Amino acid sequence: MICNPHERGNVRKTIILILFLTIVVGTTTAHSFEFCLPYELDLTKEQKLAAMNIGAFVFITAWGAAFWDYGQRTPHTGNEGWFGQNTDEGGADKLGHMFTNIYVTEGFSYFYERWGFEHNTAALYGALSSFAIMAYTEFGDSFSNYGFSYEDFLMNTVGSIVGYFHYRYPEFSRKIDFRIEYIPNAEESDIFTDYEHQKFLMALKLDGFDFLRNNLFLRYLELQVGYYTRGYADDESTKHRYVYGAVGLNLSKLFTDVCFPRFAKVFNYYQVPYTYVPYKHDL
Repeated sequence: MICNPHERGNVRKTIILILFLTIVVGTTTAHSFEFCLPYELDLTKEQKLAAMNIGAFVFITAWGAAFWDYGQRTPHTGNEGWFGQNTDEGGADKLGHMFTNIYVTEGFSYFYERWGFEHNTAALYGALSSFAIMAYTEFGDSFSNYGFSYEDFLMNTVGSIVGYFHYRYPEFSRKIDFRIEYIPNAEESDIFTDYEHQKFLMALKLDGFDFLRNNLFLRYLELQVGYYTRGYADDESTKHRYVYGAVGLNLSKLFTDVCFPRFAKVFNYYQVPYTYVPYKHDL
């Protein structure tokens, strides 16, 4: 069964959604998946790590052969471009790859630490797992109609590196978040490829700085810089790429202070619309 690139992308994004929800549930409830099983798995932390990664590779191989036309072509590459005006998504898809790898790296790192790995080691193994799995997916693409994308590979790599440092160094994550904003669109079935309604941003949280932490007003504020595109859906003639800066409300800090610390973690990854004052520039 061969899917066209759009359908294949939809399936991939659905898988990423499942993985992302697993990470969110795991990090917000402080339980790893083995506690949901009706029996105790007598595995070492190394065996759990190996099983998770082997399972991911086997799943990608099987799914790729069934739905992503793996093996249908000899290895080849595809030139997608970067952030240019005339690329398919204006670069929004490239940031999607980067942010996905940040989240996947942190998710794997969290599970590894829960299983008994030391914090720094868990961060390293999490980054390596994320890099290896996403690189393997791109390698599989080279045998499909889609083709290996150097741009996607590089952005995946950057995401794994950023995720590593973000997880390993608490001072880094205390000051900076990498978030995706999304306003749901009832007419779009695949929310992860709906770049028309997404924004990618980095937030500098003032609460992360000791000299501002006790300031009653400033500790709930943050500075943001972001990128998004509009007009790339359905081959619209008017295409825009925007960069923006903003002053926003630190919802993670707010919900932590009102005794919802687990729920507050969601806002380290998701940017709630209309909770900031932006200044945008059309590229």
